[in-house]
Amino acid sequence: MSREINYFQEDFGEDYRTEVCDYITDNKIEMILDSAKKPAKKEIERIIAKALKLNGITPQEAAALLQVEDEEMINKFLAAAKEIKEKIYGKRLVIFAPLYFANQCVNDCLYCGFRKGNKELARKKLSQAEIINEVEALEREGHKRLLVLTGEAPNTDLDYVVESIKTAYSVQTENGGEIRRINAEIAPLSTEDFKKLKEAEIGTYTCFQETYNRKAYAELHPSGPKSNFEWRLSVMDRAQEAGIDDLGIGALFGLYDYKFDAIGLLLHAEYLDQKYGVGPHTISVPRLNPASGSPLTEVPYPLSDADFRKLVAVLRLAVPYTGMILSTRESTKMRNELFAHGVSQISAGSRTTPGGYEKKAKNKEELAQFSLHDLRPIDEIISGIAKDGYIPSFCTACYRLGRTGKDFMDLAKPGKIQEFCRPNAMLTFKEYLEDYGTESSIDHGTQCINNLMDKLEKDNSQLAANIADKLEAIADGEHDLYL
Repeated sequence: MSREINYFQEDFGEDYRTEVCDYITDNKIEMILDSAKKPAKKEIERIIAKALKLNGITPQEAAALLQVEDEEMINKFLAAAKEIKEKIYGKRLVIFAPLYFANQCVNDCLYCGFRKGNKELARKKLSQAEIINEVEALEREGHKRLLVLTGEAPNTDLDYVVESIKTAYSVQTENGGEIRRINAEIAPLSTEDFKKLKEAEIGTYTCFQETYNRKAYAELHPSGPKSNFEWRLSVMDRAQEAGIDDLGIGALFGLYDYKFDAIGLLLHAEYLDQKYGVGPHTISVPRLNPASGSPLTEVPYPLSDADFRKLVAVLRLAVPYTGMILSTRESTKMRNELFAHGVSQISAGSRTTPGGYEKKAKNKEELAQFSLHDLRPIDEIISGIAKDGYIPSFCTACYRLGRTGKDFMDLAKPGKIQEFCRPNAMLTFKEYLEDYGTESSIDHGTQCINNLMDKLEKDNSQLAANIADKLEAIADGEHDLYL
């Protein structure tokens, strides 16, 4: 093992778990896909009917759906995914923003703008004062939830990340501006270091496997700590052992065949659920976008829009309880389509550059990790969401009330979490409109809230009265009300 790989763990500091590595193998994934080729129409209909009961479907059943080419049948499970998503979460869309602390990195991932070998990249590590500036800018746009990220390098170690998270939480601006929950997407840690991260009061810890194919992974990650496939794959075990029970997984689609990586994701979700009783709180579905300074000038395994829609729908059918995350890598049109087929969380007004939010900052794309397609300001995104009948949510109540891990799963799996999601979305959206809304977002947002109130009064008049009182209190200047 080279010295370069030992920046954070001397010989990785502990024996990493091998159980998950035996559970998710290339041969197993290939056998699942091979066994599900050319599924009969009756079999597809059976799988869809099973999924509509909100109990999920197996990786084998998902493999059958992924290989369907008949448009009529595809449309059936696209419609089923919409129904399942609305049964679990309603028409709410959680809003968050990524915040990059640094773009320095010792890894040489061939698809990433942050890679060590990219000599064109202007390297940047934010000081605590600069982090304050970034968070102030985000709060003044209305953000309450952040996902913090950084490259993997000695001078952006865990101590720096923890200090930076504490700094971000401390920032307060006018109109009740504050960050109420920070999720983290940083390099895999040892169990002991995860305990330190937990003490920083993060919400969800996220780590993408990127691709579950070992050969492709090795070719794409030639050097650095990230080159160890098993250490990365076993990261969620260490997080669980440290007491972090809200976890997010994902793959970067386009690095390898999307069907293969989808089954890898589902085996990963199945493993976590079976071992810990807690499946992934979130699953992210980014598609590979070009990065400046990357040797990958073309996507190795392009994923068409049609197949991407199919992928999102199948994941929703298979893991109905998970929050499915879509970033601004996608176009406005594609994002709007996928809201209906399973996506329940989105980034808005994103920058993938350290220092990219601060109002005085100029165009800093030379610092970016990858290119973005949905570049609309957050208020324009929110106005469009509300106009289409979706409710933007800035809610952080579950994290703060301990509805995480098994407690969250007990509510999400049977669809009971919507009893909290819909009212809290209304309350946090009302707060956004009062403090940061423009004429357009206030117009569409008020109509959206009124429509939801009409439905809530029919479904639960007592709850509707409670929410009406809280909405009035927010209009009078109160903040941070939730169930």
